[in-house]
Amino acid sequence: MLGFVLGTGEGREILREMNKFTEDIVVSTATAYGGELLKEYKVKHMNTKPLDLEGFKNLIREWNIKVFVDVSHPYASEASKTVIKACKEENIKYIRYERESYFDKVDYKQIIRLDSYEELKKALKDIKGNILNTTGSNNALLINSLGLENRVIHRVLPSYTVIKKLTEGGITLDNIIAIKGPFGKAINDGIIKEYNIKAIITKDSGKEGGVEEKVNSAIENNAKIILINKPKVDYGTVFNDLKDLILYLKEV
Repeated sequence: MLGFVLGTGEGREILREMNKFTEDIVVSTATAYGGELLKEYKVKHMNTKPLDLEGFKNLIREWNIKVFVDVSHPYASEASKTVIKACKEENIKYIRYERESYFDKVDYKQIIRLDSYEELKKALKDIKGNILNTTGSNNALLINSLGLENRVIHRVLPSYTVIKKLTEGGITLDNIIAIKGPFGKAINDGIIKEYNIKAIITKDSGKEGGVEEKVNSAIENNAKIILINKPKVDYGTVFNDLKDLILYLKEV
C-alpha cells in the first residue's frame, strides 16, 4: 500500500497517473475540501482531517503502508516533520515530492529574501509605497500585527470565512482583494498599477502557482519582490519531477 499526503495542486495529477497502474493508495488531506477535489480517483481510503504523530502512525499500521509520499505544501513544514517522524518510527520509506524552486533561476536584483515574516518590518523600512501580500490569508493577520508603516493590500481567496477572519482581525475591506488564482500577467499588472504597488510579498510556490507571471509583472512595473524562503527541512529522498516519482513508485 502506498500512502500520500496531498496538499497542493499536484494531488490530482499524481492520483491520475497512479490510477493507471494501481488503486492500492491511501490519501491524507488536511481538509474535507481537499478530499472533495480528489473524490473522482480510486483509492482504498481517504482521510480528510489533520493528523498528529499518532494519527499518521495509526494510518500506516491500519493500512499496512510501505511507502509514504509527502506532497504537502512546501511551507507546511510542521506537517512534513510529523510525517517524517511517523515513517521513521514505523520503519517505512518516506519520500518528498516538491516543485522546483522558481527563484533559483531568476536574475532580478530587486528580490529581497527573508527567512521569516518577522523580518518584514526591517526589509520594508526603505520602501515608500503600498505593498501587495500574496502569501495567503493565514499570514495576513501576522503581517498586519507587525505595525508596518506601509499600506498592505492582501490578495486572498474569495471566501466568506477568509474575509470574516481578516476583517475581524482589523484588516479593512479597502485592503482586501478577494480573487481566486493563479493569475496571468495582465491581472498582476492591473493590480500593481491600480494600487500603486511598490513591493510584492510572495512565497516560492513554483511556476505552477503563478509566481512567474507575478515576477514578470514586478520587473515590468519596477516593483520589488519580498520572497519568504521555504522552511529548511531535511527531507531525505526528494523528487522534483513528477515523471521520475511515478517511475520510482511503479517499482516499489
